[in-house]
Amino acid sequence: MNKGLRWLAGLAIVATLAGCSFSTRQPETPTATPSAAPPRDLGPLTGSLTHPKSRWTPVPWSELPGFNEDALHEGWVAMVSNCARPNAAIAPLCREVRQLALAEPDQQREWMMQRLQPFRIESLAGPSEGKLTSYYEPVFDATRRPTATHTVPLYQAPAGLVPKRPWYTRQEIDTLPQAQAALRGREIAWLADPIDALMLHIQGSGRLRITEADGSQRMVRVAFAATNEQPYRSVQQWLSSQGATKVSLWPDDTKQWVAQNPQRVSQLLWSNPRYVFFREEPLNEVDAASGPVGAQGVPLTAGRSIAVDRDSIPYGTPVWLASPGPAVPLAKLVVAQDTGSAIVGAVRADYFAGTGADAGRVAARVNQPLRLWALWPK
Repeated sequence: MNKGLRWLAGLAIVATLAGCSFSTRQPETPTATPSAAPPRDLGPLTGSLTHPKSRWTPVPWSELPGFNEDALHEGWVAMVSNCARPNAAIAPLCREVRQLALAEPDQQREWMMQRLQPFRIESLAGPSEGKLTSYYEPVFDATRRPTATHTVPLYQAPAGLVPKRPWYTRQEIDTLPQAQAALRGREIAWLADPIDALMLHIQGSGRLRITEADGSQRMVRVAFAATNEQPYRSVQQWLSSQGATKVSLWPDDTKQWVAQNPQRVSQLLWSNPRYVFFREEPLNEVDAASGPVGAQGVPLTAGRSIAVDRDSIPYGTPVWLASPGPAVPLAKLVVAQDTGSAIVGAVRADYFAGTGADAGRVAARVNQPLRLWALWPK
């Protein structure tokens, strides 16, 4: 899709979301956005606004890199989506957020300066620089039944799985008859490549172009349902420990290593004990235009949603993200809408790059310094 069509598609989503309100009151006529007032000296956050892993320090808007250059109308898609399940602090602003969905970026910028206060997010030890990584929603071909080429299953959660209680490891799932018996009949679909299946496990969701038993094809989403509650281990780190010299572009470099070491595929897979179970979801036109539902409970927006440590940043918090690169320089409005087992720490974020191979190439390159500012209601 070309840039113009992508913008129109995003505009259509915003327009649809802007009309969705959970309020029983009639919408008010938008008023002119007031001029930006100087930021108030709010002092340190206290009480319920204190977060166990981070300290928030109020700062002027001028500290935010690139604030005057960001295409805020793109970020507003995530702002409106956020209002489907806002946190308690953001909820009172959602009517105004929806009213500004189709406003000019300068109006949105003035509203932010009037209604929100930026807080630099720091670790409790003081540093305000952390790490940015990225994830995406992969798309793979699959079959509904195993075939000569498609032999790698994706499973629903087994019956009797207990949250926070460890189940069989990845190696045990592949080798123990009792683990395989528990999963028999729970197959959603079958993939051709075990590395593609591992990619879905690491990303947590994806889309499948499924060939049904009757030969027809349809696109579905497989969404995160549960894990085996085993620890996550980085396959890239394992490859590095085995002497692999090039593992920067995941999964391409991993597949190249597998092609050179086919007898060690199981060893590579089993280096990560964590196993993810999925649920199948249909994809209508609206669903197909947005990302998977994140931990906040709303669809992720490509390039505008991040996964965070919720002990540092509450879900639903607008955030200013700045990373100098070197791979993918970023300075933009995003919203904290997801989490992940590896996303731990005060200044830590995983950037949702979008859906498909192009997004995957972006995500594979991002491992770089990060600074974050929470944009909290005044």
